[in-house]
Amino acid sequence: MYGQHDPQRIALELMIAESAALIASQMPGRRFAARLALFYAAVFGTVGTYLPFFPVWLKAVGIDPSWIGLITAVPSVTRFTVLPFITGLAEKHRALRGAMMATAFLAALGFSVIGLLDTPVLILIAFALTACVWTPLVPLTDGYALKGVARYGLNYGPMRLWGSAAFVVGALACGLLVEVIAAKHLIWIIAGMATVGALSSLRLQPISAPGPARVMLPATSLLRERGFLTIMAASALIQGSHATYYTFASISWQGAGVGGLTIAGLWSLGVIAEIVVFALSPRFTLSPALLVVLGGLSGLTRWVITAQQPDIAVLSVIQLMHGLTYGLTQVGIMGLLVRHVPGHLTATAQGYLTACTGIVMSSAAVVSGLIYARYGEGAYYAMAVLALAGAATMWFGRHRADTPYAAADQPQSVASGG
Repeated sequence: MYGQHDPQRIALELMIAESAALIASQMPGRRFAARLALFYAAVFGTVGTYLPFFPVWLKAVGIDPSWIGLITAVPSVTRFTVLPFITGLAEKHRALRGAMMATAFLAALGFSVIGLLDTPVLILIAFALTACVWTPLVPLTDGYALKGVARYGLNYGPMRLWGSAAFVVGALACGLLVEVIAAKHLIWIIAGMATVGALSSLRLQPISAPGPARVMLPATSLLRERGFLTIMAASALIQGSHATYYTFASISWQGAGVGGLTIAGLWSLGVIAEIVVFALSPRFTLSPALLVVLGGLSGLTRWVITAQQPDIAVLSVIQLMHGLTYGLTQVGIMGLLVRHVPGHLTATAQGYLTACTGIVMSSAAVVSGLIYARYGEGAYYAMAVLALAGAATMWFGRHRADTPYAAADQPQSVASGG
C-alpha cells in the first residue's frame, strides 16, 4: 500500500490526471473528424450514384439525347458562376456549417422534385436550381474541413478518404440495383443518398476559432495575392489534365476490346489508389508544395504512357498512379491552403479553386475532344503538357505558396487560423 504522501502514488495520480485531461482535450477533435467523415461519405456517395446513372434515368423517362447533354452540362456552369458566390456569402456571414446543412437539404429536395418530372424543360429548370445548391456542397465541406484541421490539429486525408470509398460503394451498389429495379426509378436512389447527406449534416458541430483575428481580410484579396494564385493555378492545371481520362478513357478502352467489367475494375483501381494516398497522408514528410509538384510530374508520366495505348497489364499499373495525380495533388493543395489562406477565408478559397478548376477542366475537355477526334490517344499528350505546366507553376512559386498569407504580402494582417 502507498502512504498518503507517497511520491510514487502522487506521481501515478498525476499521470492518470494528465492522461484523462489529454483524452478529454482530444475528444472534440475526434468527434469532429468522425462526423465529418460520415458527411463526406454521404456527399460523395450521392456523387457516386449520380455520375453513372443520372443520364440513364433521363433516357429511361424519355428525354432526347440532345436534352440530356444540355441538362447534364448544368453543374459545370454553376461551378464557376453561382458556386463562388455561395461559398463567399457563407463565409462572410460566418455561417459555413449552416450553409452546408441548408444546401444539403435543398439538394435532397431538388432531386426528389426532379424525380416527379418527365418533361425536358421542367427537368432542366429543376436541375438548374438543384445544381445551384448542390455543387457548392463539396467546396463548403472542404472549407469546413480545413477549419477543423487548423482548429483541432487534424489530418485532412483520413477524413476525406471516406468520401472516395463511398463514391465506389455508391456506384457499385447502384450498378447492382440497376439489375433489379427499373431504370426510371434510379432517381430515387440518388435522392435517397442526398437525403442521407442532409440528415448527417445535422450532426456536424460548430467550430470555434482558436483566437480572435486582428484583421479580417476581404474575400477578393485572395485574387490579388500571388501565393494563392499559384496554388489555384497549379491545382487547376494538374486536376484539369484529367479531362481526357474522364471523358474518353472508357470509350477508348471499349474500342480496344476491353470488357465492361474490366473497365469498371480499371476505374476502381484508380479510386482505391486515391484512398490509400489519403490514408497514408499523415505520414508524408515532404512539404505540401513538393507533393503538388510530384502530383504534376506523375501526371506527365501517366498521360505520356497512356498515350502509347499500353496493354491491360501496364494500364492497370498506370491506373494506380491516380493516387498520385489526383490524390497526392489534392493532399498537397489542402496542406498549402491550411498554411497560406487565413482561417476566415478557407471556404471562399475553396470556391475560387473549384471555379478555376471547373473552367480549366471544361476547356480541356473541349480541346481534348477536338484532338481525340483526329489523333485518338494523342489527346493525352496535351494533358501531359497541362500536368507539367501545373508542376512548373508550383515549383517556381513554391516559396510564396508555402508561406502564410500574412507573412507573404501583409505583415500586419492575421496569419492562418481556425
